Amino acid sequence: MPHAIANVIGFDDGPFDTRGKVAAVPLMGVVYARDRLDGALLGTLRRDGDDATTTIAALVRGSRFRQHIRCVLLQGLTFGGFDVVDLAALHEALERPVLVVARRAPDMARIRAALERLPGAARRLARLEAAGPMEAIGGVWVQRAGIDRVDAEATLRLHTRHGTLPEPLRVAHLLAAAVATGHSHGGA
Repeated sequence: MPHAIANVIGFDDGPFDTRGKVAAVPLMGVVYARDRLDGALLGTLRRDGDDATTTIAALVRGSRFRQHIRCVLLQGLTFGGFDVVDLAALHEALERPVLVVARRAPDMARIRAALERLPGAARRLARLEAAGPMEAIGGVWVQRAGIDRVDAEATLRLHTRHGTLPEPLRVAHLLAAAVATGHSHGGA
């Protein structure tokens, strides 16, 4: 019997100027209980940094929602450019399932080529490889830790209302854009 997780948090980063010198990238987390928005968390990441895993874990652990959150949803495995989340480490740190969600299958050759040009390329690539391949589930592409495919699909289905992205990720995307630019935009 599938078990959908109702209490989740979804994380997405805000847009940033890749040509500029601004190093801070907003990171938005939105907390949901089924279809009710319960709260939001805001943090920052370094552009192309190495702090997404620890920042996400710290935001969840330090929030008043830490007991409420039963699963973490991530809009992709990279944040703030090419800061690759360590999927297993995040799952272990929070002791909660983690679902990485993307609208389409990533172009791994392009991602690898971009990562190879950055400091710490070997570490970033190792995290990418360790997360495993993405799998098609319910109209999106997913990587997962601490949750089986059946429960992942049930959880995504419970939280998807408009389009293909789960509502916590759709709203995190909109709010992160508003924090970064003063208004929401983009295809959420």
